[in-house]
Amino acid sequence: MAKGMGKTVAQNKKANHDFFIEETYETGIVLQGTEIKSIRAGRVNLKESFARIYKGEVYIHNMHISPYEQGNIFNHEPTRARKLLLHRKQINKLIGETQQQGYSLVPIKLYIKDGVAKLLIGLGKGKKKYDKREDLKRKQAKRDIDRAVKNSQYR
Repeated sequence: MAKGMGKTVAQNKKANHDFFIEETYETGIVLQGTEIKSIRAGRVNLKESFARIYKGEVYIHNMHISPYEQGNIFNHEPTRARKLLLHRKQINKLIGETQQQGYSLVPIKLYIKDGVAKLLIGLGKGKKKYDKREDLKRKQAKRDIDRAVKNSQYR
């Protein structure tokens, strides 16, 4: 994970449920007009969003940034594709890795760092249904153990 993350604005909680995240990358986002004001107000949704490489550049699709209320007629389209800023070496590495079967780019977290909006994307391998069930069983067992330990400390 990136060090020194700022204020978290939005998280994709389904990312860790649906994917094994193998690597993460901190990216900048090319924004228009009032989008940063909406992001600072926390009016962002990452649920259905995904990243895709197109013509050697990385774009995020379906990230919903609500139009700014005090904006004017030049407000932005909420779900437009937005370019992500990465180094050429990172993009080339991602191109090679996403061409493998089952790998995709998943947005994990949107945050503000030093006054600039940053997006944490992960290289994820899709989980099968049995992987998801196994994770749920493991989480439930950990919860049960923690609850038993907590209850035994107070007796």
